[in-house]
Amino acid sequence: MNLDNWLSTNTFHHSQFRDLRALVDAKERQGVTISLCIPTLNEERTIGKEVVIFKSELMHRYPLIDEIAVIDSGSTDRTREVASSFGAEVFLAADILPHLDQKRGKGENLWKAIYQLNGDIIVYIDADIKNIHPRFVYGLVAPLISRSEIMYTKAFYDRPLAFSQGVRPSGGGRVTEILIRPLFSLFFPELTAIIQPLSGEYAVRREVLESIPFPIGYGVETSHLIDVYQRWGLRAFAQTDLDQRVHRNQETRSLGKMSFGILQTFLSRIQSLGVVPDLPALSTTLRQFQVHDQVFETVEFKIVEEERPPMNTVPEYREKRKALARAMENGE
Repeated sequence: MNLDNWLSTNTFHHSQFRDLRALVDAKERQGVTISLCIPTLNEERTIGKEVVIFKSELMHRYPLIDEIAVIDSGSTDRTREVASSFGAEVFLAADILPHLDQKRGKGENLWKAIYQLNGDIIVYIDADIKNIHPRFVYGLVAPLISRSEIMYTKAFYDRPLAFSQGVRPSGGGRVTEILIRPLFSLFFPELTAIIQPLSGEYAVRREVLESIPFPIGYGVETSHLIDVYQRWGLRAFAQTDLDQRVHRNQETRSLGKMSFGILQTFLSRIQSLGVVPDLPALSTTLRQFQVHDQVFETVEFKIVEEERPPMNTVPEYREKRKALARAMENGE
């Protein structure tokens, strides 16, 4: 596929979808339902504002979203209480499909949201956005509503060159530019057209989400792109410029742990695809260093990027979807 053509036809700016009444009308004509998931872990400072804005603007003023749910990893602050007080449904990830082995991680929350939420489209929005705005949702769902062949819309935040005044570097964060973009350039060149592959904001059709596996940790976004690309190709993707995203930056050491998990997922994918079939057994221990009293000390982290299977292979999920379908047929 010609990448320049894809960039011109499948890259959007949120301002193209500012007519929210028209967007709601199109959604209702199609009979599509939309669920918003906000995965959380200790986000009491920002979660309330997100819930308030999305409920007031995208449920009450313009009924674009049908449900908002916070899926929490086990926050030790007041995240769940704040979210609930402002009207979000709040769930502990551990309470969803509780008979399964308990795992913690962002990917785990996203995976369990597929079971808990009912929408035909699920939008995932990170909980730490300080400049939250309705565009973070409508800018992502609009391409799915307007074009049936689009299945997965990713967000990016710096304007692409076509929208910029002058020429300046534009792309993802540190892990994207140092790790993911070089890996995609080597193994999946078409995926380099995704400006911010690790962005935590995206909207996806349920039939896609339920059919792909989910790493429980930081590798989830990378695996999504590879798996969707392998099955449906680049034409299934779109991306929307949301202008600026203000959030806290992580320390370099934390990004090292993130990269270690992502790299595990990436190597697992290229091995399963037969791209590099004979990888040796890989270590799951990351070694870093800190200085204490002028002595370099080793700090080791055990990071295992486990995966959940496609949700449509989980018996409880299949039964739930059948029950929902029967209820709809009966007009309940």
